[in-house]
Amino acid sequence: MFNRTRSLQAAATLASISLLAGCGVFTSESTDEEKPIVVGTTSAPSTLDPAAAWDGSWELYRNVYQTLVSYPTGAATPEPDAAEACEFTDESNTAYHCKLREGLKFSDGDALDAKAVKHSIDRIGKIGVKGGPSGLLGSLERVTTNGDRDVTFHLKKSDATFPFVLATPAMSIVDPQEYPADSLRKSSKIVGSGPYVLDSYEEGKTAELTRNQNYKGFAERKNNAVTIRYFQDSAAMVKALRKKQIDVTFRGLTSQDIVDLQGPEAAEAKLQLVEGAGTETRFLVFNPKDQWAKNPAVREAFAQVIDRGAIAHNIYKDTVEPLYSMVPTGVAGHTTGFFDTYGKPSAAKAKKILTEAGITRPVPLTLWYATDRYGSVTKPEFEEIKRQLNDSGLFDVTVKGRPWKQFEEGFRKGEYPVFGRGWFPDFPDPENFIAPFVGERNNLGTPYASPRITDQLLPQSRRETDRGAVAEEFEKAQEILVEDARLLPLWQGKQYVAASEEIAGGERALDPSTIMTMWELSRKTSW
Repeated sequence: MFNRTRSLQAAATLASISLLAGCGVFTSESTDEEKPIVVGTTSAPSTLDPAAAWDGSWELYRNVYQTLVSYPTGAATPEPDAAEACEFTDESNTAYHCKLREGLKFSDGDALDAKAVKHSIDRIGKIGVKGGPSGLLGSLERVTTNGDRDVTFHLKKSDATFPFVLATPAMSIVDPQEYPADSLRKSSKIVGSGPYVLDSYEEGKTAELTRNQNYKGFAERKNNAVTIRYFQDSAAMVKALRKKQIDVTFRGLTSQDIVDLQGPEAAEAKLQLVEGAGTETRFLVFNPKDQWAKNPAVREAFAQVIDRGAIAHNIYKDTVEPLYSMVPTGVAGHTTGFFDTYGKPSAAKAKKILTEAGITRPVPLTLWYATDRYGSVTKPEFEEIKRQLNDSGLFDVTVKGRPWKQFEEGFRKGEYPVFGRGWFPDFPDPENFIAPFVGERNNLGTPYASPRITDQLLPQSRRETDRGAVAEEFEKAQEILVEDARLLPLWQGKQYVAASEEIAGGERALDPSTIMTMWELSRKTSW
């Protein structure tokens, strides 16, 4: 689920492509009588407690909770939100101070003060959910307060990316009266201070949001209410869009959906498509505890066979681009390391790698994927990977899938030899495409010890406040990733928002971490 350089501005600045000839640009202001805007997505929250989530749950959090700093429309670096001002107070970037806005309240009327901020951040580490957001706070030593409005974050070491961490929805401020300090909140309700209040929630089905009257922040709400509908697959979601049962979709469109939404039938249905550069990535993870996946020769042969171009063209209809490094195109530190090392797909070269390692029979591997997390095209994608590997004669691959919650439990227990993960950046910085996946405790639930990355290159990059100047450190880190082949990048995606012609704001609604800010959506009042 976050990024940090000027080059990533494209992730938030989208070019609107209308499917209606002659359609102009319209704006509107909300009215009290306006009916809720209904938004469809295939990415449902895994939990309502920010201390437990480092995943797509953030899409809901951004709209109902509040963070000290966040991304106003068009911003690529964090700016104050619940805070009035924030800054590093020392030259070593180890003390970050924020002063809160005056008169902040939670949606239930309780005061939001510096103690609430400290409580919210402290509980993340104290609860320590496995695979949760505590991994984002590795540089934090302690939080102190001074009065009701001043809070300071004392870091163990220099970390110029800390403001980006504070901008992630994982750092949402919660009410100490409602969210225990040492355990997760067990409730289907949310008490936050964001632009909206969660009026009702049905897990996996709907979330109904209405304007939070206590909100103080930068968001200018262009509607009074939003209903989010969660779909199991994109086909049902697009069908609902065509039938006017929903107004907007923002996560889970398949490549075929996108192609269709650029055709004449979509124009007849009065639909529009908004396209923008994206930093979503997809990659494979190899489990070092598996008898085959732990073998470097197996991983290298796998990397030598995989044909990213075929996946992008045959499965995704060229709506994604082949990716040869963990850091995507457009982000400082991007390389083409895997292409430089392996070149074009070659079964002959892969066979040589295996033979030299003493492996002469097809390698049995099971590839796992989440059936309900990244869209219904994930299954065909994994079948294509299976086909490529098995056609080489060097592998005997089986593909299996599970719903996200079971899938996540499985990879955290180390059950899968190889599994797929998708990544939507927490914040716009190259660190966020590497740091979450290395170290003994990481977002993948699969330990990956790499001391040179975790103890040298990342700390060195964190001393640099100019995030555009850290390319060298991340290029070196990716040389290590290519050599290890523990993580295998596959593709980089674009961002698409499909909506009815009545909806405005789609081109402004995705922030730099590609989370939809629902407050930007509105209904057009005139033509």
